Amino acid sequence: MSFRLDRLATLYLVSPFLRLAPRSEPSVPILMYHSVSDTDETRVPAYYQTATSPVMFANQMQYLHNLGYSTINLADAARLLQKGGMTKKCAVITFDDGYADFYRHAFPELDRYGFTATVFLPTGYIGTAPVQFKGKDCLTWSEVRELRRHGMWFGSHTVTHPQLSTLDANAVKDEIANSKQTIEHNLGELVDSFAYPFAFPEVNKPFIQMLRNILVDSGYNQGVSTCIGTARPQEDRYFLRRLPVNSLDDISLFSAKLQGGYDWLHKVQYASKQLRPHS
Repeated sequence: MSFRLDRLATLYLVSPFLRLAPRSEPSVPILMYHSVSDTDETRVPAYYQTATSPVMFANQMQYLHNLGYSTINLADAARLLQKGGMTKKCAVITFDDGYADFYRHAFPELDRYGFTATVFLPTGYIGTAPVQFKGKDCLTWSEVRELRRHGMWFGSHTVTHPQLSTLDANAVKDEIANSKQTIEHNLGELVDSFAYPFAFPEVNKPFIQMLRNILVDSGYNQGVSTCIGTARPQEDRYFLRRLPVNSLDDISLFSAKLQGGYDWLHKVQYASKQLRPHS
């Protein structure tokens, strides 16, 4: 395995400290996946890789099962966090971008253990026949409906997956409201969860307030961001933190992430955004 500073610090500095002084505050790991495939990302830095091989994903799901984790949907997690009643063995599994490989590779493993997951759909790429996004086929609406019948959940990931912070308020509202309406039309049920695409501009406070207002007005009840960490009660329920996962997350690092050992990286992430504000 190639050298990774984030892995080294997590496994040999932060995690041992947490074992000596564990946090008492309740939290929930919200895992952030994208593609479950053998996509070659050798030229992509480890931190930015988004593909998880089917073999690695199967190992990670087996690990969750063996440790006695149960999975809940995002709405239940947000409610439990607000009440401070989250158990240590609950996790939320999420997938961004609506790739078809979720149906082929992720769902069978989730179903094997009775796990649920939330898939966030960029509705402009979900059709009656496969449509490609970033070079990969996306789910079709018939697959989405089948997955929903088998206990999977779906949320909005906008219509066209733009960098929302570069758009005006009306365009942001169109992306958020239209995506929600399209999913609801195709599933015949309410949709109230949202996932922010791209890096979350947490240093841009005016934009975040505008975005939150639009989410509330559009009928969403909770959402997730790309900010790193386990989700905690004091966080805004519309922008809960998540833990990125990819093929390079061996079980040692995966376990540390579940237990809060990767949360330290959010401070680094936030500091880097302050150096390039409003991005």
